[in-house]
Amino acid sequence: MAIIDLRSDTVTRPTLAMREAMAGAEVGDDVFGEDPSIRRLEEETAALFGHESALFAPSGTMTNQIAIKAHTQPGDEMICEETCHVYTWEAGGPAVLSGVTCRTIPGDRGVIEPGQLLDKIRPINDHFTRTRLVALENTHNRGGGRVYPLDYIKAIREWTRTNSLILHCDGARIWNAMIATGTSAAEYGAQFDSLSVCFSKGLGAPVGSAIVGSRDFIKRCRKVRKLFGGGMRQAGFLAAAALHGLRHHVDRLAEDHAHAQVLAKTLRQLPGVRLDPDSVETNLIWFRLDPTVGSANQLVAHLKERGILVHQSGPELMRVCTHLDVSAKQIDQACSVFEELLGSRASRNTIL
Repeated sequence: MAIIDLRSDTVTRPTLAMREAMAGAEVGDDVFGEDPSIRRLEEETAALFGHESALFAPSGTMTNQIAIKAHTQPGDEMICEETCHVYTWEAGGPAVLSGVTCRTIPGDRGVIEPGQLLDKIRPINDHFTRTRLVALENTHNRGGGRVYPLDYIKAIREWTRTNSLILHCDGARIWNAMIATGTSAAEYGAQFDSLSVCFSKGLGAPVGSAIVGSRDFIKRCRKVRKLFGGGMRQAGFLAAAALHGLRHHVDRLAEDHAHAQVLAKTLRQLPGVRLDPDSVETNLIWFRLDPTVGSANQLVAHLKERGILVHQSGPELMRVCTHLDVSAKQIDQACSVFEELLGSRASRNTIL
């Protein structure tokens, strides 16, 4: 039985063309700055976002945490949305690795409105931490893959400049935001002091993210990457995969967004299912199952028996994610399985 894996866009496997690019990659010692494939990836990524420099690292968690460390001093404060990845799903990295406290703000599907920030800077006083950094996530994972409105970003950018604060973007899925809105990488890049962008989600590379920023900032990041154990040697074959994804897999994200709409339409119509949030803008769908229908554990198990894998995040909460390894035909198959499990059974008030 073929498995349809909807747990995450991190489960993608390299395409044949990507594997061929990896096999033919030039390599060198990147810690010495001598890997030509990594240097090419860094140069193209930086240019795409309109910044001076970039740094390749193994993961998006690492690039976010390197950026925080390079931007701050121990005892500083970072402002972020309360469900954002950098705060919720990176193992307490700001506190553990950088000695940075997080001031969290509740957002609307992951989005902080500019007006919410106006009174959030700590006074200059020996009793308080120094407010130093604001981090935004685009698209926002727990917000259902919501795209951060560009006018909000621009207003927050202006506010941070006025108040001498740094603005960082966790852009793990910024490629999805670009496709959903038609906003260019350069337009997004112009709003931020630094960005973390991921190659191993929607772009399908097996490993890797990059930090983008000024030349001096990336120089500091390179030292922090070494401190965190992220310096790699002959890793050009990984950079070649990322570069292939960057050149060939961005535009096709529109297919993933269309597939997500098909899944969302099916899920909305099923008894006992509530999308959380209801709006689906890109490739992520979060949904809750009414306990009277069954538990998430039960649904996940029954789906797995039928070859469908989904992500469970609580007793009632689940997520499905579309990506390049899932075809339109497989999406239709997944919809049929959801309807089989929840449509007829829930209508008869039976438990999964």
